[in-house]
Amino acid sequence: MKDSALVVVDMLYDFIDGTMACQGADAAIEGTLKAIGKLTEGTEADESGIHSTYPILFVRDHHPADHCSFAAQGGPWPPHCVQGTHGADVHDALLPYVKEDMTFFKGEDQAREQYSGFEGVNPAGQSLGEVLHLLDIQRVLVCGIATEYCVRNTAEDLLKDGFEVTVLKDALAWVDADGHVAALKAMEEEGIRIL
Repeated sequence: MKDSALVVVDMLYDFIDGTMACQGADAAIEGTLKAIGKLTEGTEADESGIHSTYPILFVRDHHPADHCSFAAQGGPWPPHCVQGTHGADVHDALLPYVKEDMTFFKGEDQAREQYSGFEGVNPAGQSLGEVLHLLDIQRVLVCGIATEYCVRNTAEDLLKDGFEVTVLKDALAWVDADGHVAALKAMEEEGIRIL
């Protein structure tokens, strides 16, 4: 499993119980914690308590207050994940696994909507794809919120970049139940494994 990594997409308070609370969010958090537990079981933790042999990368929506995707600016969504607000924070249960250099912020440009984690960068300016390649990762597990949008876009971009991609269906939340099912079916047809 040393060539594998977990990518956690948008497990942020606004998508869990905030302005854009998604269906299945509580179960998605539990599913993610179970996955992390299985992946790190039997591996040595470093001084911070993190099992570094299995990288866990976080993708975070991180919008300016006047982002183009917000309804007030003509976009389809209510304000969410605004920089500096509680709604933009990773859920507390997952915070022990968050590392600064393994966190990728997307949606920071006011004029651009970014669903895919591939469009985000870490504080050093590196993209998700760059870091995964630097770590010699071949297989990527993906979980998060929301299936039809940021999870699907991230998983598809990982696949296009040559990774083997598995989406963890018990660690997902969604905007619309039918959209969730349709997105899972579409990803499977594209060659993404649904587990």
